Amino acid sequence: MIDFNFLTLVSCVILYAAWRLSLLLFQRFIARSPLDNIPGPSGKSFLIGALPKLFGFKAWGFHQELARIYGGVARIRGLLGADFLYVYDPLALHHILLKDQGNYAPEPSLLQGGQLLFGDGLLGIWGEAHKKQRKMLNPSFSTANMRDLVPLFYNISQKTAKAFAKKVEGGPQEIDVLSWSTRTALELIAQSGLGTSFDPLTEGAAIHPYVNAAKRIVLVVGGIQLFRVYMLPIVMKIGTPKFRRVLLEWTPSKALQEAREIADLMHDTSAKVYQSKKKALAEGDEALKDQIAEGKDLISILMRNNMGASKGDGLSEYEVISQMSTLTFAATDTTSSAISRTLWQLSQRHDVQDKLRAELREAMSGRDALSYEEIVELKYLDAVCRELLRLYPPIPTMFRIAEKDTILPLHTPLTGIDGHPINEVSVPKGTKICLSVFILNRNKDLWGPDADDFKPERWLSELPDSVTSARIPGIYSNMMTFSAGGRSCIGFKFAELEMKVVLSLLVRGFRFSPSPDKEIYWNMTGIVTAGVIGDHESSPTRLPLVVELAK
Repeated sequence: MIDFNFLTLVSCVILYAAWRLSLLLFQRFIARSPLDNIPGPSGKSFLIGALPKLFGFKAWGFHQELARIYGGVARIRGLLGADFLYVYDPLALHHILLKDQGNYAPEPSLLQGGQLLFGDGLLGIWGEAHKKQRKMLNPSFSTANMRDLVPLFYNISQKTAKAFAKKVEGGPQEIDVLSWSTRTALELIAQSGLGTSFDPLTEGAAIHPYVNAAKRIVLVVGGIQLFRVYMLPIVMKIGTPKFRRVLLEWTPSKALQEAREIADLMHDTSAKVYQSKKKALAEGDEALKDQIAEGKDLISILMRNNMGASKGDGLSEYEVISQMSTLTFAATDTTSSAISRTLWQLSQRHDVQDKLRAELREAMSGRDALSYEEIVELKYLDAVCRELLRLYPPIPTMFRIAEKDTILPLHTPLTGIDGHPINEVSVPKGTKICLSVFILNRNKDLWGPDADDFKPERWLSELPDSVTSARIPGIYSNMMTFSAGGRSCIGFKFAELEMKVVLSLLVRGFRFSPSPDKEIYWNMTGIVTAGVIGDHESSPTRLPLVVELAK
């Protein structure tokens, strides 16, 4: 017998889909759009447009083709012919992310997906609630606190270095550096962010379920991207959260069920850590000293500030727990992606690797750690990190939606389909916008003809006027890697410092080379991940490199 609620659900979905279809057909074939004169590629079909090309794991070539053929703004056909803007023009991005940021909300499915996976944390909310949460979290990411965390960063990273040393003591070995980067990044945020530990970082150690969840989450979410963008907003309008939970459990989708299991695991783990920290805070300073990070971790600082906040400024218990899941996810996969990509790039460029190793050995001079001041002063390490983050941002694209009819001025004019120049684009309310981080970071008009080359030396002298005068809105080094405006990455200094600490130990002690029989590719998921050509798409992500003791 078919359940009445299920029939109601199906009826609601059909009615909503019919209304959306009617609206889209009207907009596509009857109403005129100000975007009709913006050039762009033809869609693969009326039903799905060019979306598979835009969202595919191997979509790098399509994005580069968009930039090469159409320039800083292009129109893409989406579902049922709906308009989708692709933007990397720096002035347009300045308006979207800074000047007029209130007119451009995060794409609703991203907010809803963030909320379902991590709760009411920074990734799942918008507007005044988001501003309040950032205000409460800002003290956790102060320079003073980053300075205090450096010894802890080194203590954790040294465990990874010791594990590598043990594996290669008999000679060069192939090591999955992505797995170790992920384990290290997760343990870094676990101890310095949450004041707990998930991984002893030893070979053969029992793996905490959280570690396996962190390894899988990007691929799982990437595999349901079209569902998230087009179906999730519909589903979220149906019934109560409890009803939607039951509906999710009924859905015969392996990827959705795995995403649900990961979300449950992250929330339950964060809730247990929260209760432990709450107890320690109630017992006073002596109890905090007995905890990992001695109460200097990000969440302990947040919880102390929250206890002293006025009623209107404080966060609820659920919001604090949601921050724990949010920060752990955000810090783990982005940092592990950046570290593993750096080691891969250095394996291709032994000249850069050797030069960096020489700087590190001179600075460390037999020591196992540097101070905060010492590590931030290493010019070539800084140049390598900046160039890697410019060329290979862990998050290659972002998404927004126009909240109202707006105007986007352009840094570089377009030529419209009618042959006339376009100096600004009229954006209708409801238009979805893809912001291309990695294309802007490689824009040859700004960075020069060698923009696609890995060239750390570009950071050892003044940047070109074309870069500094372009009004690129990013918060980091005239690039978009950590976004801009009110939703920029709150922990970008934290991530950069982690990256430098891990690299200072691994590159100082080991030489990295490509695997002779494995070709690496990089998945264009929400956060970039590595894979081996020939592996099945459902296989665990990995990055095998040949590692040996450096002479």
